[in-house]
Amino acid sequence: MSVKTILVAHREAAVRDRFASALAEARHASVTADTATALRSAAANRAAPVDLALVDLSLAESPLDLVADVRRGGRRLIPVVVFAGSVSSAEDVQALTALGVTAYINEYATSGQILPALAPHLFPDNFNRRAAARVPVAVPLSYQTGASIAGARTQDIGRGGVAIRTMDPLPLGTQIELTFRLPGSARDITAAGRVAWSDRRVGMGVQFEKITSEAQQFLNAFMDEK
Repeated sequence: MSVKTILVAHREAAVRDRFASALAEARHASVTADTATALRSAAANRAAPVDLALVDLSLAESPLDLVADVRRGGRRLIPVVVFAGSVSSAEDVQALTALGVTAYINEYATSGQILPALAPHLFPDNFNRRAAARVPVAVPLSYQTGASIAGARTQDIGRGGVAIRTMDPLPLGTQIELTFRLPGSARDITAAGRVAWSDRRVGMGVQFEKITSEAQQFLNAFMDEK
């Protein structure tokens, strides 16, 4: 596995330290920033190029300008993942998408959740094939966050996640537990993940972060048949 350099920019030291520690355990390098000025400087440092930037939008009064500067700061466009808690509106999400930013991460993710969530962005070539494979499937699904349990139907399913039809989607980055059953199956699939996108007009998408090897194999077999 190649070593990557990740720029962690957040106003809270505890968040920066937790992410930096998780990255160090996986033998990746990290650079931290607690202000917009420090973030821009680190992104523009050609002597220590950044492979991925994790950005807290609240560091700047003009967060979209900040993201645009970070994206253009390196020798090539720097991929950006936004801390979900710093997103203030659906308009922000649309504007970020226009800047090429479509990924979000929960700043309160545990150390064990950080690397699985960042892996598709650190090693996109390894995940592109999986991300592209989506099968339209409408089956009942239950999901739980905290003490709240709700039901909905799937829109499509992939090896790494599921899209859910709902008029009441959860906020970006929300940790969620899912249970659903594939067509023709007599067994449930249970997985834990996070909300990767949320749109009241469509629903929400959940990226799996924890799923048993047996459930993953069963899901892979279903996808291979399609």
